[in-house]
Amino acid sequence: MGQKNKSLKLNFLMNVMLTMSSFIFPLITFPYVSRILLPIGTGKVSFATSIVTYFSMFAQLGIPTYGIRVCATVRDDRKKLSKVAQELLIINLVMCILSYAVLFIAIFTVPRLKEEKNLYIILSFTIILTSIGMEWLYKALEQYTYITMRSVFFKFVALVAMFLLVHKQEDYILYGGITIMAASASNVLNLVNVHKYIDLKPIGNYDFKRHIKPIVIFFAMSCATTIYTNLDTVMLGFMATDADVGYYNAAVKIKSILVSVVTSLGAVLLPRASYYIQQGELKQFRRITSKALTFVFLIATPLMVYFIYFAKEGIYFLSGSAYESAVVPMQLIMPTLLLIGITNILGIQMLIPMGKEKVVLYSEIWGAVVDVIINAILIPKYASAGAAIGTLIAEFVVFVVQFRFLKDEVKDAFKRIHYGRILIAILLSSIGSLWIKHFLVGNFKVLVMSAVAYFGIYGIVLLLFREEMVVEIVDTVIKNVLRVFRKSRD
Repeated sequence: MGQKNKSLKLNFLMNVMLTMSSFIFPLITFPYVSRILLPIGTGKVSFATSIVTYFSMFAQLGIPTYGIRVCATVRDDRKKLSKVAQELLIINLVMCILSYAVLFIAIFTVPRLKEEKNLYIILSFTIILTSIGMEWLYKALEQYTYITMRSVFFKFVALVAMFLLVHKQEDYILYGGITIMAASASNVLNLVNVHKYIDLKPIGNYDFKRHIKPIVIFFAMSCATTIYTNLDTVMLGFMATDADVGYYNAAVKIKSILVSVVTSLGAVLLPRASYYIQQGELKQFRRITSKALTFVFLIATPLMVYFIYFAKEGIYFLSGSAYESAVVPMQLIMPTLLLIGITNILGIQMLIPMGKEKVVLYSEIWGAVVDVIINAILIPKYASAGAAIGTLIAEFVVFVVQFRFLKDEVKDAFKRIHYGRILIAILLSSIGSLWIKHFLVGNFKVLVMSAVAYFGIYGIVLLLFREEMVVEIVDTVIKNVLRVFRKSRD
C-alpha cells in the first residue's frame, strides 16, 4: 500500500505541474493576445472552437472517459490491454472520418461558418490529433510524468510561437492554430510511444460489440456536458455579436484556469478509483473520495470568493480595459468553481467507477436542458451575463441530481469537512486583502499584493487550526525541499 500511496502522490504532483502549465500558458499569452485581437478577434476564435468541439465530441464518442476506466481494469495484462486499446482506437478513427465529413459539409454550406472556413479547417486538426493520441490509455496506466513533461514542452513551443507570429488583429487564425498546437500536438508523441505499453500488431478477433453500450452512455454524457459548457458560447455567437462572445470568453478563460486547479486531484484519482472498485477495496475507495472532497472545498471556496472580489482587476490585467463588460459575467460564473469541483468528484470519481454512468448522464441532460432554456430567455436581453447565469444554474442542477443519488454514500465525507474553519479563514483573509486594495493603485499591484495577503492569511489560519490536509501538504513540500537541499549539498 505504501507504494500505491507513493505513486498516487507522484501522480498528484505531476498533475499539479500539468495544471500549472495549463494556467501559466494562458496567463502569459492571453493578456497579450486579447489586447492584439480585441474582443471581436478572440470572440471569432472562441465561437469557432465551440463549434469544432461538438464535432470533436462526435469523433471521440465517450472514449476519453470510458477508455480510462476499461483500460485501468486490465492494465496488468498486456495482451488484454492491447486488444481493448486497439478496439477503441479503431472505433475512434472510424468516427473521426465521419465527423470530418459532416464538419466540411457544414463549413461550406452554413453561411456563418463559411465566412471563416480557414479558421474552422485549422481548428479541426484537434479532432484527428485527439483521436490518435489515446490519452485515455496513458491516464489508465497512470503515466502522469510522461503526460506532464510532454505537454509542458509543447506549451512552451506554442508560447514562443504566439509572441513571434501574432502581431495584429488579423492574426486570429494563427492564434487559433497555435492554441491547437499547445493543446493537442503532443498527441503525436503518444502514438510514437504507445508500443511501450501495447502491441501494435493487429490482434484480430475484435469484440467491438462489448464497448458499444458503455460508449453510447459515455457519449451521451459527453454530449450533455458539451452542450451546457459550450452552448452558451455558440448561442451567444448566433444570438449576439462576436464582441459579446469575446467578453464571455475572457470571463470563462479565467474560470477555466481556476477549474483546472480545483479538479487537479480528481483527474489522477479516476484510474485509481476504478482499480479499487474492481478489486473490491471499498474502504480505500471511500478514503480517497473523502480526501478529494475536502481538497475541493479547501481550494475552490477561497478561489471563488477572491475572484468575485477582484473580478475587475483580474479582467483588466488579463484582457485590458476593452473587456470591461466581462466583469459581471465573471462574478456570476465564479460559484461554478465549487460546483464543478464537487460534481467532478461525485460524477467522474465515484459514479463512473461504480458503474453508474446513467446517473451522470441524467444529471448532465438536466443541466443541458436548463442551460438551453435559460440561455434562450436571458441572452437576448443580457448577452454574456445571461449566458453566465445559465451556466451557473445548469451546474447547480447537475450537482443536485448527483448528490441526491449519492447522498447516503457521501454524507459522512461531507460531514468531515470543517466548514467553520474554512469560513473563518476566508473572512479574515477577505478583510486583509480588501484593506490592502484600499491603499493600492494599479490592477497588477492590487492583484499581486491582495492575493499574497488573502491566500497567505487563509493558509496560516488553517495551519493554526491544524487542518489535516493543509498540514499534510505543507509537511510534504518541506520534506521535498529538504531532500533536494541535502542532495545538492552531497
